[in-house]
Amino acid sequence: MYLTIKETAEYLDLPEDYIIRLVQQEKIRALHDGDQYLINREQFSTHFEQIEKYRAMIQEYLNEPIPEDPDVKDED
Repeated sequence: MYLTIKETAEYLDLPEDYIIRLVQQEKIRALHDGDQYLINREQFSTHFEQIEKYRAMIQEYLNEPIPEDPDVKDED
């Protein structure tokens, strides 16, 4: 499914100017039909999968208990 620049910005929750800049820098693949750019939505599926993996990794790290420090001296 192809999206316009505006639809892509809404889909990625990014500003339209930024999407246009990425298209011009060829960081996002797009087709130009003479009037507007059309962007294939499927090229972002890997991006979203990697974001989910990163979130899971961060959550796992944050849930890990802090080990006790062996150098802490007992005050008793």
